[in-house]
Amino acid sequence: MPELPIRRLGRTEIRASALGLGCAPFGQPHHTDQDAIEGVRRAIELGINFLDTSPLYGESERRVGLALEGGYREQIYLQTKTGTHPLRRGDYTAEGTRWSVENSLQLLKTDYLDAVLIHDPEDIEVPLAPGHALDELLRMKEERIVRHIGLGCRPHEFHRRAIETGQIEIVLTFLDYTLLDQSAAKTVLPVAKQWDVGVILASILGLSGTLTGREPVDHPRAHAMWSWCQEHGVDIRHLAIQFVLATPIDGIVMPGPGTKEHVKDVYRFATTEVDPEVWRAFKAQFGVGLA
Repeated sequence: MPELPIRRLGRTEIRASALGLGCAPFGQPHHTDQDAIEGVRRAIELGINFLDTSPLYGESERRVGLALEGGYREQIYLQTKTGTHPLRRGDYTAEGTRWSVENSLQLLKTDYLDAVLIHDPEDIEVPLAPGHALDELLRMKEERIVRHIGLGCRPHEFHRRAIETGQIEIVLTFLDYTLLDQSAAKTVLPVAKQWDVGVILASILGLSGTLTGREPVDHPRAHAMWSWCQEHGVDIRHLAIQFVLATPIDGIVMPGPGTKEHVKDVYRFATTEVDPEVWRAFKAQFGVGLA
C-alpha cells in the first residue's frame, strides 16, 4: 500500500499526513453514525493522521468522537473550531470561546485538542481584541487543553492580519487554491511562509461539488473541465487532488469525503500520480496544471 508523505505544518510540532480528513460531510443528516465511524477509521488505517471538524457541521463532532474510541484518538491530530456553534454563532467572547471548546471536548471524547481554529469571523478584529477569542485560546494553550491556535476563513486579508499577531500557528483557506482558483497563492501562502505558519488548503474539490466527479451544470469552467475529463477517460478528482498536493507549502490539503468508499477514493487519487501527458494536454486546454 503506498504511503502518504508526512509534512511539516509550519512551526508547530505537528507532522501531518499530506492528505487530511475534513469531517464536515460525516455530520450531514443523510449520513449515519456508522458511516462516520467506518470512514474515519478507514482513513486512519490508510495513514491519514489529521482530522478536522467543527460544531458547525451538524453531528460531525459527536460522530468523530465515536469513531475515535478504542485507541484511535492516540493515532491522530485532532482539530476543531470555535465561533460558529449553532447556539452561539459569531460569539468570539472569552466565555463563549471556552464554552465552545469545552463542548467540543465532550463530544469528541478527548481532554485536549491539537488545534482550534477561530472560524469565519465577519470582522477579524473582534476575535483578536483583548479579552476575546484569541486571548482565551492562549490561556487554554497554557493549560494544555489546546495545543495550537489558528484561523479558518475565506477573506485573505483576515489571514494576514491574524498571522501578523504572531500568535496564529495555522491558517485554513478554502476554495481559493483549486483547479478553478489559485488566488491564495498570491496572498495567504506568501505571508504564511514568511511567518512560518502552517497552511491547510480545504474544499479542494470546489464549491458544491464542482470537482467531485458529478456533472457541474451551473459552473461553465468546471463543466468544461469535467467534459474534457470525460472525453479523455480521466477522473477530475484525480487531477484536482494531485494539483493541490503539488502546492509548495508547509502544510496539508483537505478534501471532505463522506463515506468509507469516498475515503478510499481520495486516498487512491492522492497516492497515484497523473500521467504527465494528461497534465500537458489539460494545461494546454485550461492554462492550469503541473506540466
